[in-house]
Parts: sequence; structure tokens; C-alpha cells
Amino acid sequence: MTTLLICIGGGFGAVLRYLVDGALRARLTFWSTALINVTGSFVLGLLAGSAAGGGLGGTALAVLGTGVCGGYTTFSTATVETLTLLRDKRYRDGLGYGLCTLVASVVAVWGGYALGAL
Repeated sequence: MTTLLICIGGGFGAVLRYLVDGALRARLTFWSTALINVTGSFVLGLLAGSAAGGGLGGTALAVLGTGVCGGYTTFSTATVETLTLLRDKRYRDGLGYGLCTLVASVVAVWGGYALGAL
């Protein structure tokens, strides 16, 4: 049953990513993926922090974290976008985008975890 719920959560997260990206891409181009990854990292941090503090059970963490957040975030798209910038000889943009996405996502998950553990 948990596996089925993770699948449903993943589908929900993927549709949510599609809608958010569609709403933002025209204005933010590649940065819409970065924003999705950062917000997803923050939510996953909140969930993990809550689980560590005993406020969220293992099944809920699996469904919401692995399913919804896993479907919502998209590290592979961010890496392809970084590669596209580098391939187009936009080295500063590519390195900046890749590093900003990674650092901001780690800071977001850390902040979310700290908040969720309260």
C-alpha cells in the first residue's frame, strides 16, 4: 500500500512541477527549475525535521518526501540546463546556475529541517 501511495504522491508532485514551471518559465527561463528545486528541498527539509522530532511517521515521510517531493523536484533537469548553458559557451551563466541551484537547495533543506524539528 505504501508503494502505491508513493506512486500517487510522485504523480501529484510531477503535475505540480509541470504547473509551476509552466507558470514561471516565460519570466524566469532556467531559473524556474532552480526555484522548484529550492522550494522542494525546503519542504523535504521540513518533513525530515518533523519526522526526526517524532511529528511525522515513516509512511507519511515516504509518501510526502519520496513521492510528492521526489516528483516535484527535478535535479536531472537542472543538470541538463547547466550543460546547455556550458555547451552554448555561456560558462559564467552555467557555473553560476549550477552552483546557485546546489547551494540554495542545501541551504533550503537545512532551514526546512531546522524549522521542522522545532
